[in-house]
Amino acid sequence: MDGLRARWAALWQRMDLPEPEGLCGALLDAYSEAQRHYHTLQHLGECLALAETFRAEAERFDEIELALWFHDAVYDVRAHDNEARSAHWAVTALHAAGLGEQACSRIHDLVMATCHNALPGTRDAALLTDIDLSILGAPEARFAEYEQQIRAEYAWVAPDIYAARRRAVLQAFLEREPIYATPALRRRFEEQARRNLSHAIGHPEKPSS
Repeated sequence: MDGLRARWAALWQRMDLPEPEGLCGALLDAYSEAQRHYHTLQHLGECLALAETFRAEAERFDEIELALWFHDAVYDVRAHDNEARSAHWAVTALHAAGLGEQACSRIHDLVMATCHNALPGTRDAALLTDIDLSILGAPEARFAEYEQQIRAEYAWVAPDIYAARRRAVLQAFLEREPIYATPALRRRFEEQARRNLSHAIGHPEKPSS
């Protein structure tokens, strides 16, 4: 938690803007909500750390970092507009904090790119979505933990229905050529992601008897 607060403060210092009062705390509280098991502070921290690793790939790094802070700020597993609500929160809060309209608009689009329903339209959108999907290429143990965390978020879905829908989601990622649009992330994650996805699809959750 302290590390995330320090990153947030450093981000605003780089942008030469006063840190918005209470916004960091509100975001940290959002990622700590009880219904979350994967879309948590762990995921946020992993994304921010990876963004720093691949900082040289970004055109506007600070905007990517802000978009990562907000990309799962709203997360309701029964809703279908989480990205839109997260993007709206980002634009409203960042504009009030003094960020320019064009930057706010780009951040809105970056957050919306994490819907993963279209190819990213910019280099920064590609980097951001690749970072968000890096979990697919995580080491086997972390990927298995991720799968358990996603299942916990959808504990209310019947096992047979969940297994079919989860398989379809993972199959769609596996069919992407390539999975990662940013060459540097492709080199690091593509091969492992294909192994993880193939294994997961080959071993769907079995309905309870």
